[in-house]
Amino acid sequence: MNVTFEPDLNPAQLWQILLHEARATEQKEPFLAPVLKRTLLDRGSLQDAIAHRLAGDLASAGMGEGAYLTLLSDVLDEDPAIVADTALDFIAVYSNDPACRTHVHAFLNYKGFHALQVHRIAHRLWNTGRRELAVWLSNRASAVSGTDIHPAAKFGAGIMLDHGSGIVIGETAVVEDNVTILQNVTLGGTGKIQGDRHPKVRRGVMIGTGANIIGNIEIGAFSKVGAGSVVLKDVPQGCTVAGIPAQIVRLHPAAEFPAVGPVQPFHC
Repeated sequence: MNVTFEPDLNPAQLWQILLHEARATEQKEPFLAPVLKRTLLDRGSLQDAIAHRLAGDLASAGMGEGAYLTLLSDVLDEDPAIVADTALDFIAVYSNDPACRTHVHAFLNYKGFHALQVHRIAHRLWNTGRRELAVWLSNRASAVSGTDIHPAAKFGAGIMLDHGSGIVIGETAVVEDNVTILQNVTLGGTGKIQGDRHPKVRRGVMIGTGANIIGNIEIGAFSKVGAGSVVLKDVPQGCTVAGIPAQIVRLHPAAEFPAVGPVQPFHC
């Protein structure tokens, strides 16, 4: 399951698509008009809309929506690359999930998408030394969405966290571009070592529901992990693994995935 990228769709073009879809949704379902106006139709950019949408979810009795809106907007202003990655996440969800019929549907309703965008902001805070705030933000996102991602974890772009519920991703995990992760997946450590102890998921991977991938191991590019599997050792690129413990059950023909060379270091 690989993302079909739309090469000419940049954040500004995606913004226009969202506005068009929001206006159509407003006409079809007037009940949603207030939230569409507040988060999309009264906003001036994709960046502004994302900040408003996430702030509404994160707000609590102890911290109001305005405070979160200021924080999220400031971070997005500091790092415009986050919005470019967000646009690719939109494309991933729209391309890979048959239940997602519009981009605005994902914007309004997909908590896995929301959790990932909060993580991108928390990761920026972590990398700039604001670690207590990064952990706070991640904890709020987990409480709201059920998706628990350590703010130090590294993500590429074009990611789909389908449903989001029960996903746990540890501190030293790496998830490269174009990866799909279904619900109740754990990218965890063994609990016995310190330092670099979490999985490295290479580009184009699909991880099925309830899979547990444990330790500082590598899931090779364009491989698939079957639902409910427990993966305890490296997985080569271009194969399917399944079972407890996971074993290779299929080698994919080269025609099924793009040619890949040696794995290169991934930086985020």
